[in-house]
Amino acid sequence: MEMEDYHAHLYIWENSREKERRRLLVEEAEDKQRDGVWIDEKRGFLDKLVTRRRRGSIEPGVGMWVSYLNREKKLDKLVGQRPVAPVAPKGLYLYGNVGSGKTMLMDMFYGATEGVIKHRRRFHFHEAMLEIHDHMHDVWKRRDDDKSVQSSAFSWISSLPFDAKIKEWLIGEEKYKQETQQKHILLAVADKFLVDRQANKTGASILCFDEIQTIDVFAVVALSGILSRLLTTGTVLVATSNKAPEDLNQDGMQRDIFLDLLSKLDENCNKILVGTEKDYRRLIPTEGSTQVHYFWPVTSDTYSMYEAMWRDITNHVGGDIISVTIPVMFGRYIEIPQSCNGVARFDFEYLCGRPVGAADYIAIARNYHTIFISEIPAMSMKICDKARRFITLIDELYNHHCRLVCLATSSIDDLFQGTEEGPLFDLESFQFETEAEGTKLRRDVLAEGNVGLRPSSSGLVAILSGQEEMFAFRRAISRLIEMQTPLYLERVQHAHPSFQLQAPAVASNNI
Repeated sequence: MEMEDYHAHLYIWENSREKERRRLLVEEAEDKQRDGVWIDEKRGFLDKLVTRRRRGSIEPGVGMWVSYLNREKKLDKLVGQRPVAPVAPKGLYLYGNVGSGKTMLMDMFYGATEGVIKHRRRFHFHEAMLEIHDHMHDVWKRRDDDKSVQSSAFSWISSLPFDAKIKEWLIGEEKYKQETQQKHILLAVADKFLVDRQANKTGASILCFDEIQTIDVFAVVALSGILSRLLTTGTVLVATSNKAPEDLNQDGMQRDIFLDLLSKLDENCNKILVGTEKDYRRLIPTEGSTQVHYFWPVTSDTYSMYEAMWRDITNHVGGDIISVTIPVMFGRYIEIPQSCNGVARFDFEYLCGRPVGAADYIAIARNYHTIFISEIPAMSMKICDKARRFITLIDELYNHHCRLVCLATSSIDDLFQGTEEGPLFDLESFQFETEAEGTKLRRDVLAEGNVGLRPSSSGLVAILSGQEEMFAFRRAISRLIEMQTPLYLERVQHAHPSFQLQAPAVASNNI
């Protein structure tokens, strides 16, 4: 209740401050128009300033900075400073081995908050990074799109009874305020993280974050900025990771920034080691299943069973098998070669042999409850990039509670033990890229945050250590095993949104 009151107070404060800020601007504009201060020198300076600001290549003048600061001081006196969030309950940081139950515990907690907590979000690492990129893209697009700025944020100026030059001054002041706030882009992104689709700004805040990682400089900077902001404003964090917080950044990337995040985590989260070497996914009862969704090796018999399951499921969900395109993000689309009412079919090369990433896999997982993948090879050193994509794909299908049917050359346990040019477990430079689309955004945020693009001390920026590689492989194997169990398959029927219309028909197949 205390947090809900805080969010309600914050909403009132933001509206009151914006109303007073506009009133002060109008008073200043009235003074300028009455006193007739628009001499040629100032007109020339303003024209040059507006032109240069549209190009976005130069900092604004000192005069606008002084005016902005004076206006902010007046607003502090009129409506007060930003409300301080009440002390939130401590969150949890769960870390431990593959299959120890971290994600299950977090999901149980998240499920228990339904209907109780208004503001709550659950993210996996890949999804969170993509949303950060998306919000950053929106901020920069708004900053650079002058027409959009004129028609939306500054539309209130057009109806004011001032001449053109006064309105031009008002627009300049508004632009300066907006761009000053956008310089702190990670704070702006953090403030959007817990706003739901209906933009409801009231209620408590809980963020569940699965598989926290710091795989490169961008991840360190982005997570540090956003999580620090959320924790400072009263968000309760429940996180999982394969590492303790102090071990997340063993490569020493941007150490000062990381230490600030570490301090916030220590202050706001109880660290709990889910300490077991046992993979409990392997102990889940499999009666009635016995991995009927994972067919191997590729023989005429297994191929026939795989095809029979495809025909059986598509017949029951009904509809034609067609090729469709679905939206990804950043204005991109991906083609689905065979699509049928929530069921999709691919071969391994199509999904993992091309330059696709987490955004594509998330789009597929959100749109399809059942995924068929054929021709899955044994992963080896020769196809390490494809193996990386396959692991990301498994993560997203699992996170979105998808049903997976595979036709593979080897068993699940031997899937990452291919011998061509050496097994993957011997690879010492296995690179995990969160998403190809983020390259420019990463450069920009690092530059604006004064973060150097130098390599880390060990030269392994964006590269996982051997231990982390093995953890990723083991996690994929563990999840593939769980995805064959009746318990998981039953959960799919209740958890995946697109399953509901076809659930009775598909469930009747006992698959």
